[in-house]
Amino acid sequence: MDRTPTRTPRTGITEPIDRRSDVDALWDDIEKLSAVCRAASAHLPDEELKALQVGKVAEEAGEAMHALHGLKGLTTCGDDHTWSEVQNDLVGAVIAALLAMHYIDPTGARATFDEVLHHRARRGREAATSV
Repeated sequence: MDRTPTRTPRTGITEPIDRRSDVDALWDDIEKLSAVCRAASAHLPDEELKALQVGKVAEEAGEAMHALHGLKGLTTCGDDHTWSEVQNDLVGAVIAALLAMHYIDPTGARATFDEVLHHRARRGREAATSV
């Protein structure tokens, strides 16, 4: 496993990179984050927590859209944004979506993700070869 430290350009934080299967590492991190978030939300009913997390996906996607509008000079509040900020907000939306999947089905989220990704990628490959 490569644990070479890297400095991220946006944050300047130096952290070792875990080179295990990137997808496994991602889901391991989602499970850890889910445990922290669930503990902080222990006072909420499970169904409400799921619904709130799905709403968080929309919120994060909206932030990415706002950053894009700022990048293109389309906001009235004078916010200037960069592509890096757009990407940061998109990553937030992806993390929120994976957390929502984990809240909905903690034991099956990985398999569901793999199945849907495989299906959509196959459709894309088939469409590309039929052109």
